[in-house]
Amino acid sequence: MVGQKRPLKPKHVWAIRVRLELAENHRDLALFNMAIDSKLRGCDLVKMKVVDVMASGQIKGWASVLQSKTQKPVRFEISEGTQASVEKWMEDDLMVGSEYLWPGRFHERLHISTRQYARIVCDWVTSIGLEATAYGTHSMRRTKVTQIYKATGNLRAVQLLLGHTKMDSTVRYLGVELEDALAIAEAIEI
Repeated sequence: MVGQKRPLKPKHVWAIRVRLELAENHRDLALFNMAIDSKLRGCDLVKMKVVDVMASGQIKGWASVLQSKTQKPVRFEISEGTQASVEKWMEDDLMVGSEYLWPGRFHERLHISTRQYARIVCDWVTSIGLEATAYGTHSMRRTKVTQIYKATGNLRAVQLLLGHTKMDSTVRYLGVELEDALAIAEAIEI
């Protein structure tokens, strides 16, 4: 499938979370939750370091990451559920002494690759019966902002959360159509 990958619907998010919890897959649950909360591109997500999310032995409520594409920082919330899953992941033996939040399995690879992340995302979506070609790593980035836009109609908030410099990029990214814009305009009375 060519083109934009679909965002996950809330029911899909919960289905994946439940499967990962039941499987006691702490790394994938933490990775999934962080992907949804952070709204980061895959290349930035896999490079996250422990210090990005942890201070004084506690998982932070907020984090800031420098985006590799724009070289600008983007700040995001870390929800309580994500904090709990990352905390559980930090207890894993693989995390002892790891600088990266998602360490690679081999010494020459410090963190998982974007390709490995893509395979993991494919596993997540197929595990709940979704078509793998319709979803990808960018689906994780788009999931939360799509829900925020649907709930608020606030393009500026979505622009800031994604770290976009141009509103036009955000409009294209969300697939905002003329009908959406007209519905928002009709809802506002002056």
